[in-house]
Amino acid sequence: MRFWLESGCDGFRVDMAASLVKEDPGQKCTMRIWRKIRAFLDREFPEAVLISEWGDPKKALKAGFHMDFLLHGGPTHYMDLFRRRPYFSSREKGDLTDFVQYYESAWTETSELGLICIPSGNHDMVRMRETLTQEEMKVAFVFLLTMPGCPFIYYGDEIGMRYVHGLKSKEGGYERTGSRTPMQWDHTKNCGFSSADREALYLPVDPDSDCPCVETQLADCSSLLNHVKTVTAFRQEHSALSSDSHFRFHTDGSGYPLVYERWDAEERLIVAINPSENGVEYSSTFLPSTGRVLMSSKNAVLTSSAKLILPGCSFAILEI
Repeated sequence: MRFWLESGCDGFRVDMAASLVKEDPGQKCTMRIWRKIRAFLDREFPEAVLISEWGDPKKALKAGFHMDFLLHGGPTHYMDLFRRRPYFSSREKGDLTDFVQYYESAWTETSELGLICIPSGNHDMVRMRETLTQEEMKVAFVFLLTMPGCPFIYYGDEIGMRYVHGLKSKEGGYERTGSRTPMQWDHTKNCGFSSADREALYLPVDPDSDCPCVETQLADCSSLLNHVKTVTAFRQEHSALSSDSHFRFHTDGSGYPLVYERWDAEERLIVAINPSENGVEYSSTFLPSTGRVLMSSKNAVLTSSAKLILPGCSFAILEI
């Protein structure tokens, strides 16, 4: 670690961080070792970052990691967001009750220790585009980019890259192989990824002629990529959306919309997201009629009677 940090590395993402010690009930010995490593970093490389593939912030952040990102396994109910009967699909009737309960308890226990990070996906699961349309992904990215923690965007999700079916497993990829295909930049040879013959690529690109690519989406102001860029810029412009600012759910995730609050000393924001296909109305005593809609989709409005009207598959971010 010292060699790479002295060479200019910013930090480490630790694969399978919870499995360092075998036959370790509760991972107590594993956590003890990571705390020693964190002490070394704090002493010699205090600006370095340590990110765990642990999938349980209650353990990972207490073990000394600066960040832990949620995974398809473990206790976090991450899969309820985008993949297993996904809440962010307008065609499903998803339920985030278990996710909200876990997240609230993890936030309470660890918010002073480090960051809980929610990824759009990773190399071990089918891509988000497998279960969500690009319009649904726009709403999902509002969630990803307005929650606490450091957002992780798996390469290609920002353009809606698809899971490629039918690929031969490569070096233990098995069913995960279809999520590991090359980035799609344009519609030239190999989607702009490489000028090599297709047979020479480690994995083939998406063979469909209409596969999403960066070049096409940059030219389309309504594209998923430009939406992600816009929401990312919005996050950077508002201190209430910083990684460690305050947070509170105002709905339990059992229905629609999902509503939560972000605030710091400078501003207070409400994020309301309706992934369902039907419009919903939301009102609450904390929602003032004088609130101002800073960003929204599909003409979501806050009425003079302090009622928020959200069309199907839409969102609104309010300043109160």
